Amino acid sequence: MKKVAVIMGSDSDLPVVQKCIDQLKKFDIPYEAHVISAHRTPSQAEKFASGAKANGFGVIIAAAGKAAHLGGVLAAYTTLPVIGIPIKSSTLDGLDSLLSMVQMPGGIPVATVAIDGAQNAAILAAQMLALSDDVLADKLAAFKQEMEDGVVAKDTKLQEII
Repeated sequence: MKKVAVIMGSDSDLPVVQKCIDQLKKFDIPYEAHVISAHRTPSQAEKFASGAKANGFGVIIAAAGKAAHLGGVLAAYTTLPVIGIPIKSSTLDGLDSLLSMVQMPGGIPVATVAIDGAQNAAILAAQMLALSDDVLADKLAAFKQEMEDGVVAKDTKLQEII
């Protein structure tokens, strides 16, 4: 199975990104997590993204706040899909991060989840990898069924008390 790269612009992003890592673990998806800054370590970002496919990665997840250029910089140097997690920062409540990710120029797409939507980034990565991995596809189907069962159980409980 291909690995997922989870790249954070800062170690302060880890409390949000941990939800992504936890979800990848639940799906048994191999991953690596790194701190690489689009602005402070641009040569490392280029080197990582340029070699990601050859190093066994299938998807890159990029979490960043404020200017949030990390996903775009990584996407510029790879043909792998890049998923952005806009991090809610102290300024503009993460809207700045979200807009930085979704306003990419033509030719350099960054799929973007909700502000602090780390779990969905992992699920989206799993769905991408599952296109060529039937075992992972089955895990995703089971995950969806568990969610459905949980909602049905909550509705049943609600019906008993109203």
